[in-house]
Amino acid sequence: MSQQLAPAPARQPLDEHAAESVRAYAADQRARVDVLASVLEDIAANGYPAPESGVPWETACDAHLARLADEQPRVA
Repeated sequence: MSQQLAPAPARQPLDEHAAESVRAYAADQRARVDVLASVLEDIAANGYPAPESGVPWETACDAHLARLADEQPRVA
């Protein structure tokens, strides 16, 4: 029995505005991954940070929620 790959589905092109939005999203995600990778590389090179140097979860959560509350409302 021969195994043949199914033909790739045709792609629908994006208009320029949609393509730019996708590129911006990709750049944002790439930046986030780069930050995570740098943190993991630092941990690999230097070990875990001391617990005393960290921020308690409750403090970080409250600060993040405050930042979200200060943002302008957006339509999904």
